[in-house]
Amino acid sequence: MQRYFVEPHQISDREVTITGDDVHHIVNVMRLKPGEQIIVCDGRGRSCLARLRQSSANAVQAQIETWLDEQKELPVQITIGQGLPKGDKMEWILQKGTELGAFAFFPFSSERTIVKLEPKKEAKKLERWTKIVKEAAEQSHRSVLPQIRGQLSFKQALETGAQYTRCVIAYEKEEQAKLREVLDTLVPGDSLLVLIGPEGGFTEQEVEWAESKGFQAVTFGPRILRTETASQYLLSAASYHFER
Repeated sequence: MQRYFVEPHQISDREVTITGDDVHHIVNVMRLKPGEQIIVCDGRGRSCLARLRQSSANAVQAQIETWLDEQKELPVQITIGQGLPKGDKMEWILQKGTELGAFAFFPFSSERTIVKLEPKKEAKKLERWTKIVKEAAEQSHRSVLPQIRGQLSFKQALETGAQYTRCVIAYEKEEQAKLREVLDTLVPGDSLLVLIGPEGGFTEQEVEWAESKGFQAVTFGPRILRTETASQYLLSAASYHFER
C-alpha cells in the first residue's frame, strides 16, 4: 500500500490533505481513485489508514479510517554527522541511512573536507536531499521522517554533542574502544550522535578535540571503511543490536 508523508498540520482527527508533488504521484502515476486506501504519516511517528475522497490539481482529500500502531523505528535515535564527501555520495548516504533507520543527518566540514558547500547552493542541496530522504522513508515504510540539518563546521558539530545521550567519533586508528561497547550502554529512548569523517578521515588533533568535548573515539572493526559505507555499517549494527 502506498505511503505518503505530510506536515502535521495537514492531518486532523478525521481528514488528511495531501499537497505538492504527491498529488501528481497519487493521481497521475499511481492512478489511485476515490475509495482506494493509502497510508499517511505526519513524519513524527503518527500513521493512519485513509481512504481517498476527492482530488483536484493541487490537493487530494482523504478520510481517516483508523490510526495505526506501527513499530518501524530504531529504539535509539541515531543522528549521523557526515563529513561532506565528494560527488553524489551524500545522496547515497541519506537514502540508505534512511532505509536503515537513521533519525537525523547533518553535513559538516573538517580539516580534510575537500567539498565546499557554498551558501548560495546550500538551500537547493537541502531541498534535493529532503526529497531523497522523503522518498526513501516512504519506500522503507518509516513512520518518522528523518531530519536534515544545514551544514556545520567541525566546531559546531562538536557543540551539538550536549543534546545527545552519547557521542562518538569514528576513528580508524582507534584499536580498543568497540562500537558494541557503546551500544551496550544505551537503552530505548536514548540518543546517539556519530561523527563520520570525509574521505581523508579525521586528524589526530580533531579526534583529541572531540574527546575533550565528551566524544568517544571508536573503531568500526579491523577493516577500513569508505566514508559512504561507515554510517551504513553503524546503523546495521545498531539494528541487529536492538532489534534482533
